[in-house]
Amino acid sequence: MIVSTTSTLQGKEIEQYIGIVSGETIMGANVVRDFLAGITDIIGGRSGAYESKLAEGRELAIEEMKTKARRMGADAVIGVDLDFETLRDGMMICVATGTAVKLKK
Repeated sequence: MIVSTTSTLQGKEIEQYIGIVSGETIMGANVVRDFLAGITDIIGGRSGAYESKLAEGRELAIEEMKTKARRMGADAVIGVDLDFETLRDGMMICVATGTAVKLKK
């Protein structure tokens, strides 16, 4: 399935706009990782633990969005937007949202 942040797909014609589709992932951040990220923030540098968690959340949210789009009969999801938020108690949410479309064959 094609997933794009753009509203058009080069070389493809959209036959039908099916509707908005989204995928959500809520993940807990572990205390040790929080502690190590805090140390990284103090001494400088990048937090590999958080970067890894962000990548995992993004991939899971996109996969869930694609699964929902397939169930709707879509060939692609366009105009994809990714949002990341932190919730209380160290929880993180990633939301992938886009428009499910049917492409002309």
